[in-house]
Amino acid sequence: MTPMKDSVESVAKAFVEAINHHDVAALADLMSGEHRFVDSLGNTVEGRDKMRAGWAAYFRMVPDYSIAIEETHGAGPVAVLLGSAQGTYTAGGELREENRWQTPAAFRAVVDDGRVAEWRVYADNEPIRRLMARKP
Repeated sequence: MTPMKDSVESVAKAFVEAINHHDVAALADLMSGEHRFVDSLGNTVEGRDKMRAGWAAYFRMVPDYSIAIEETHGAGPVAVLLGSAQGTYTAGGELREENRWQTPAAFRAVVDDGRVAEWRVYADNEPIRRLMARKP
């Protein structure tokens, strides 16, 4: 995939599509080399290679993770996407309905030269944290 010369909103939506398809290669291709990921607790991971590994690990932990976007707003190099995140935490390697979660979420993408330079997540992590704290 080559860098997108489309709108900031289009690049952010392509990033969401890659997340929803669990396409780590497409995600990496859409990231800038200095890509920064910031989770809702403020934890930061910097670098495309680290985030390639991070997304792969997350998709193993939540193999049906997806994002549903209801609204997208863009201003300059920033797109804000509003919606929800959902998935099923794999306890003991199994997908079980009681481990399914969903939470309202917002995402902020900073796009530079057709690539996502920063992806920031704003979501309540408590639903998945509760599931992770339970014993399988």
